[in-house]
Amino acid sequence: MMELATFLGYFSGLYFIKPDLDSSMLFRTAALVHILDAALCGIIASQSGRNKEAWTIAGLLLGIWALGTLFLLPNKRSVADRETSIKRREPL
Repeated sequence: MMELATFLGYFSGLYFIKPDLDSSMLFRTAALVHILDAALCGIIASQSGRNKEAWTIAGLLLGIWALGTLFLLPNKRSVADRETSIKRREPL
C-alpha cells in the first residue's frame, strides 16, 4: 500500500520535480504550494464569475488539479459585465 508521503508527492507533482524529497520537506512544500494554488483559484474564480469561496477551498484541497480545471472552464462572466464592473470602481 502507498504511504501518505508518496501519495502526496505524486498528487502534488513534487516527486516529478525532485523525487528524493524527505517527508518533512515534502509536507511543508506541498502545504505552501496548495495555499498558493488556493489564492490563485480564488482570484481567477472571482474574475471569471464563479464562486470564489468554493474554488478557494478546492484549490486548497486539490492544488494544481483545481487550478488546471479552473483554467479549462469557460468564463461565466461576459466581457461587457467585466467592463461595467471596472467602470464602477472608484480611484484610490
